[in-house]
Parts: sequence; C-alpha cells; structure tokens
Amino acid sequence: MPGARDSESHLAVTLRRIDLDRGGRVVLRDIGWQIRPGQRWLLIGGNGAGKTQLLKLVAGAVWPKPTSHALRRYRLKGESFDTPAGVADEIAYVGAERQDRYEHYEWNFLAREVVGTGLQRTDIPMRPLTSTEQRRVSGLLGRLGIAELAERRFLTLSYGERRLVLIARALASRPRLLLLDEVANGLDARNHARFQKWLASTAGSAMPWVFATHRLGDVPEVMTHLLELERGRVIRSAAMRAPRARVLLKQEAPAFLRGVVRARAPRPERRRVIVALRRADVFVDDAHILRTIELEVAAGECWVVHGPNGSGKSTLLRTLYGDHAVASSGSISRHGIVPGVPLEEFKLRTAYVAPHLQTWHQPKMPVMEAVASGRYASIGLNEPITAADRKHAERALRRFGIFGLRQRTLAEMSYGQARRVLFARAWAREPVLALLDEPFAGLDRATRADLARRLNDWIKAGGSCVIATHHREEWPAHTTHVLELEQGRAVACHALGDA
Repeated sequence: MPGARDSESHLAVTLRRIDLDRGGRVVLRDIGWQIRPGQRWLLIGGNGAGKTQLLKLVAGAVWPKPTSHALRRYRLKGESFDTPAGVADEIAYVGAERQDRYEHYEWNFLAREVVGTGLQRTDIPMRPLTSTEQRRVSGLLGRLGIAELAERRFLTLSYGERRLVLIARALASRPRLLLLDEVANGLDARNHARFQKWLASTAGSAMPWVFATHRLGDVPEVMTHLLELERGRVIRSAAMRAPRARVLLKQEAPAFLRGVVRARAPRPERRRVIVALRRADVFVDDAHILRTIELEVAAGECWVVHGPNGSGKSTLLRTLYGDHAVASSGSISRHGIVPGVPLEEFKLRTAYVAPHLQTWHQPKMPVMEAVASGRYASIGLNEPITAADRKHAERALRRFGIFGLRQRTLAEMSYGQARRVLFARAWAREPVLALLDEPFAGLDRATRADLARRLNDWIKAGGSCVIATHHREEWPAHTTHVLELEQGRAVACHALGDA
C-alpha cells in the first residue's frame, strides 16, 4: 500500500453537489464524488451520461454552475484549493479530443518529441530535450512497449499507436492525477495487452486514476472503485473489484451484435466496381504506409478491414476517399471519375466517417449546418443554408435518430451524439459507398447497436461499405469480404461463403 508521504504527494479531489450546464442544458446534476490517492476508478455510463464532461470538470477544462451549496476542492501536499487553477498542471487528461488536436493543427512532431512535451508541460516542443529527459522519454516508450515508434512522425502513426504515445506523454508530466477517457479505443490486441499491463503496474502506486470505458473487455483488473452515471447523475459509487464490475456492465444493455451473418447481398449479374486499387503504394510524409495493395470494391459488397495498429487501415480508407495519392507505380480507379471529372464528384457519392472528423468541426457550429455540409463534402458551409440543404439534413437526422437535436450546437453534444451527427452528415447526400474508420469507437453498447442496425439496413438495401475495425462483433451482418493488413501489406483477402 502507498505510504502516507506518497499519498500526500498526489491529488485528492472532493466534489459535492456540483451542477454543470452547457448551452443552457443540464449536463451534470448534484454530483458528489471523492477521489483519493491510491484509488483507481472505473467510470461507466451510456453516451450522453456525462462521463467526458465530468472528467473535464475535474481537470478544470469546464466550469461548474456557480451555486452557494457547491464544493469543489483539491488537496495536494497539505494545501487545499477551491478550484483546479492551482493544480491544473498536476492533472493529466488523455482522450479523443486531445489526440485529434494533432491532426487538426497538423502537429507532426516525432513521437519522442510529443512525449517530451509532457516533460515540458507544453503543447508543442519548446526546446531540445536534455540527455536526462531523452532517457526519461525512452524509458516511458519502452514501458508501454512502443520504443520502436520514437523516430516516427506522429501523424504517420496509426490511431492506436498515437493513443499509446499520448499516454506516455501524460506519464512524462509525472501527474498527481490521471484521467483516461476511452483511451483503449482503437488499440489492437497487442497494444491493448500492453496498455492493460501498464494499468496493472500501477497497483502499488499512490497516483490515482480514473478510467472511462464502454467495453467489458477494457475493465482493468486493478480497479478499486466504480462510479456510474446516468443522465448526468451519479447512480452508483462504490469500492468494487473488476469481476463484479464486469457483471454490471453485462447488465447495462443487450448485446451489440450477435456475430457475423455470413450472407451476401444479391449481386447484379454484371459486377459494377466502385473503387479499385492496383499495386498501390502509398506514402505519408515520406513514410511508406501501404505496399502493393490490390483491392476491388463492387456495388453491394461490404468489406471488413482489420489488422494491428500501424498496419495501414486508416491510410487505406483515406486513400480510397482521395485524401492520399497512390504512387506512380500503381493506380486507383473510381467509377465515373475519368479525366476532366473532379475527384469531388466521387466524394459527394461517398459517406466517410472517422473519429478524427469530430474535432474538425468548430464546437459552436449548429448541428444542422454540420449535417448539411455533408452535401458538399465540406467542413461547414461557405454560404447560408438553403431550403434544399435543410431538407436533406433533416432527412439524414431522422435516419440516424437525432432529429430532436437539430437546434443544438456541436458543443452541446455528448461524444456519442456527436458521432451520430457525423453519420448523419455522411448520409446528407444518398451515398453509394460508405468508408467507415472505427466508426463505433467510444460508443456505448446501446448506441453501437442502434447505429449498427441502421448501417446493416442500408447495406441490405444495396449500399456498399468498407469498414475498419479491431472488434469482430462490429462486423456488419452483411459482410461479404475480409481484408487483413500487416505492416502495410495485404496478408489475407477472401470472400465469405454464402450462409
């Protein structure tokens, strides 16, 4: 057990009767919570329950509603603070928004430089690292099993690799409190095991942490406490070990997908190819990511792409979409795109959903504008929204069950609601092809199940799809083909047999 001196060197947080409103709407109500050194909290609740906002409130990124009865207190080294301002640098927060900022601002530093900013407690490198700092960075990368990434540019890393680098960055700051918001999303089996191993190594530390997740398989064995939110209120707070927490998570919602139904949508007699890669090599910032890829996606087909972090899944989808070019030794062809026809015509027929897109939209953007922008494959609208834009946006909002949110802004959305907005935006024009990069990451079981049902209905009706995922249970019911990538190469590619 941590000694008294170790405990004094880490943060204790007390929240009592805390309320939080965003955009005039209730987000958190009457929150009571105590975090003590040595405690390891599991935070659960459905999308929109308030988990991310609660973590941000603890970190000081959002401010509670001022009321006379509220108490928010931080205690460190014998001193007490009524706001996080005096201890904000001692709290490390890792989540999707933090990660996506690097792509949004094109911060493409070396992985070791990103970790080094944790030592300097800055967003970007301010000076070269000293030899002592370099050893510290190398040790952290090695501790998480990703030492080989040190000299890689951050934006050339896979989604899961970026996540582990940012965890190393957070640890570099020697935090007195660590907040982990759905950080296991996007990790392949190998990196997931590395992350769980690191979590287990904290069992003897006084550093408290809070780990928010929706997935049963992410529940850490070394957790000591459970906090459950529902509609912005605490409905459970208790000392609890992992086995019982897993039972509670199993009871949270019905199963998301019942496995893969190995049946194909009927194909037309003449197979119409929508997009095809021939001996495709793809470079991103001089890094050779994809190697001699052969792929044909035809009308009515649903391809699942899987493989470890760094295998090239996201790059493959972005290449199909048109964000990356194919080297001259290979080629890419898209149905209807011939010399003189702009690539934009293909993008307007393609639904593209990826977690990083959530941070490309300004928080104050109205939901209606964000969805309507999908008609133009743009981020936001350059002109005032038209009646036709509104009509298409409303139809897409209804398709994904969020018509009632049309008057809100993106800042008022929970993470799960924002993902539904991304789906609606992607379907603002009736697409013929969907490119989905980990589309269910960060979503609770109920939301995953609902979106999966809507996606399956669209595929069954004749839509074509390429989806990248680490989770077998996320394969659409009408999956027709599977492509496995490893180190940028296709190591397996096959059609699923008829049921």
